[in-house]
Amino acid sequence: MDLQRFLYVISIAALPVLFAITLHEVAHGWVAKWFGDRTAEQQGRLSLNPIQHVDLVGTILLPAFLLLTGSPFMFGWAKPVPVNFRNLRHPKADMAWVAAAGPGINFAMAFFWALLGSVASHGWFGTNSAAEWIIGMAQIGLTFNVLLAVFNLLPIPPLDGGRVLVGLLPTRPSIALARVEPYGMVIVLVLIFVVPMVGGPNVFGTLLGRPIRAIVESIAYVVS
Repeated sequence: MDLQRFLYVISIAALPVLFAITLHEVAHGWVAKWFGDRTAEQQGRLSLNPIQHVDLVGTILLPAFLLLTGSPFMFGWAKPVPVNFRNLRHPKADMAWVAAAGPGINFAMAFFWALLGSVASHGWFGTNSAAEWIIGMAQIGLTFNVLLAVFNLLPIPPLDGGRVLVGLLPTRPSIALARVEPYGMVIVLVLIFVVPMVGGPNVFGTLLGRPIRAIVESIAYVVS
C-alpha cells in the first residue's frame, strides 16, 4: 500500500475503529456501575475521551500494521475497563449483563454507521468527494463494529461471550469454564494467527466470516 493510499485509509478508519474499541470497554464500566460496581468510575475510566482507553499495541500499532499490510480483517483492543465482579449485587448473573454490554454497543454503533452511510449516499453531505469520504468511513464503522461484536461473542473467557456463558451456566460447568480464563487469550491468538500458519483453518474466514457478512448485509439492508 502506497503512502497516499495508507493515509487515506487512516483518515476514514481512525475514528470508527477508535470509538468501536473504546466504547466497547466503556460500556462494560457503565453497566457494571448500574449493577453496583463503581471501580471503573473511581479510576476515571467511564470517560468518552478515547485517550483514557488507548492501548499502544492494541489500539494503534496492531490496527495500523494490519491496514498497512492489507490484512483481510481488522483486529485490536483498548485497555480493559476494570470491573470488580464481587461488587455486583448478583455477581454471577450481573456478570453476564456486564459482558454483553460491549458487543451490544458495537451492534448499536454498527446501525449508526450504516445509517450515516445511507444518508451520505443520498447526497445529504454536498460534494461527491465529501460523500465518498463519509461513506468509506461508514463502511469501515459498520464492518468493524460487527466484527468486534461477533468476535467478542466467542464462548471463550475472557472474551465477552465466554463471560456471558459463565454467568448463564449452572454452577459446576460455570466454574469449569471460568478456569479457562487465564489461558483464554492465548487460545484465541493461537486460533487466529498460529493455526492458519501451519495449514489449519482460518478462524475468521471459516467460522466468523459468514455470520459477519450476513449481519453487515442485514443491517445495511434495514437502514437503506
